[in-house]
Amino acid sequence: MSELTLDTLIDDGNYLGTERARLENKVILDELERKKKARSLAVPTDDNRVKARLREIGEPITLFGERAADRRDRLIYVLSQINAARGDDAMAVDEESEEESSDEEEEFYSPGSLELLQARRRLAEYSLPRAQKRIAQQRIDSKMPLKRIIDTRKKVFAEVKKFSNLGSQIGDERPISQVRFSPNNEMLATGSWSGTVKLWNVPSCTHIRSMRGHSDRVGGVAWHPQATLTQSPDAANLISGAGDKNVNVWSLNSETPLSVLKGHADRVCRVAFHPSGDYAASASFDTTWRLWDINTSKELLLQEGHSKEVYSVEFQNDGALVASGGLDAIGRVWDLRTGRSAMVLDGHVQAIYSIAFSPNGYQIATGAGDDTIRIWDMRSLQSLYTIPAHLSNVSDVRFFHSSDLAFQYTPRPPQPPSNDTAGADAAPADGDSGAADTAMDTSGDSEDVQREDWAYRSGLYFASAGYDGLVKLWSADDWQLLRTLSTDAGKVMSVDLSSDARLLASGTYNRNFQLFEPEDTML
Repeated sequence: MSELTLDTLIDDGNYLGTERARLENKVILDELERKKKARSLAVPTDDNRVKARLREIGEPITLFGERAADRRDRLIYVLSQINAARGDDAMAVDEESEEESSDEEEEFYSPGSLELLQARRRLAEYSLPRAQKRIAQQRIDSKMPLKRIIDTRKKVFAEVKKFSNLGSQIGDERPISQVRFSPNNEMLATGSWSGTVKLWNVPSCTHIRSMRGHSDRVGGVAWHPQATLTQSPDAANLISGAGDKNVNVWSLNSETPLSVLKGHADRVCRVAFHPSGDYAASASFDTTWRLWDINTSKELLLQEGHSKEVYSVEFQNDGALVASGGLDAIGRVWDLRTGRSAMVLDGHVQAIYSIAFSPNGYQIATGAGDDTIRIWDMRSLQSLYTIPAHLSNVSDVRFFHSSDLAFQYTPRPPQPPSNDTAGADAAPADGDSGAADTAMDTSGDSEDVQREDWAYRSGLYFASAGYDGLVKLWSADDWQLLRTLSTDAGKVMSVDLSSDARLLASGTYNRNFQLFEPEDTML
């Protein structure tokens, strides 16, 4: 009976099904092998050379709606198909591509203008003393007693954990794309998809002025470092970038822009002011970021390097470096003084939407569409830590930057009265005639200590915003979650921290912005 069944299985033609499955598996394996070889193919990165190569092999040099990155992917696919068809000749094609790749790996320079050369010199003269001062301060901080460091951390993090919702304000008729505090922390700038930039008094949230000059959604706003401080209100105090491809420069006394910086070929997403206030950077969907001279309104640098849209850009505090993040999931750090690429931030698997330098000058935080925040160290040129931060896109990351100006407005603990004002009961004992001077010296030392602690606070924590509707506060030394703040929106588009440590602002997709404040300072 068993043999009959076996004969039946052999003779009834079922082997055809087995053969078909084998052929299908072979096709799948061949396709996987082709893709594996395609990944190893070296093809030109220059778009003109990609077009020339496509023309050589008889393919259209471009298709409707095809971008440079898509065109290069098509070339890789076509070459892999040719290699699969040629079989033994495949290595010849690879060798030719490898020769082209070796040419591409050679460092090359694009000619720059005399204005760019002069700007690089000024940037070097500006950044080197600041870097020297920062390193000197870090050496002082490194000698701080461990007990004092622990006490400072406990005090700062206790304040951070007290943040709660102070209020919410409808900011515009379309989503609020970005919020940024002014340097004196008395105003908040909001940019919205309606194309309007607005100024608000904080914490009262009263409207000051609407600035209209963009014809499409505003992606980013940035304050001049000395705006509302020493900068004249009639001078350049604010910049914004929008979907109309323009970067607008604003004063504080006009609802129309002082100047319009034109040059981008696609939507401008984020903008940033250089710490000197003389230059600005803009990130765009045209796969570039650009450096502008604010005083002359001229474009100094068009920087390529990303294979897809550039979404975020930010300057280091020293003014020597700038970081850019793109939808290619790659971040890059550039040396403004030389034009060289200082570091590649390769680790995210989705687009980078936000990038921020720590005040310490050597650490960078990036927020991406893979719901994580990565911390990078420029000294070791690698990723230090990956934080599973949000349940959806991380839209913004901001370190706390303390300012010397804000120090004078921070609350001080009461000082003990000196002996000369304590009353007759507290008369000094014999031989203690210098007690009053000693008390005054102690008071002065206490303020110095407070000032040092205030400086140490800078960069000790940071905030993040996510499309899960949450704002989160994190410690910046062990990367632990300190506080989670919920908003009244499904998507938080932006977040910012005031330099006096008193306020946190968030801009949301449902057209409003919220203010948060530590509970013990709320009225």
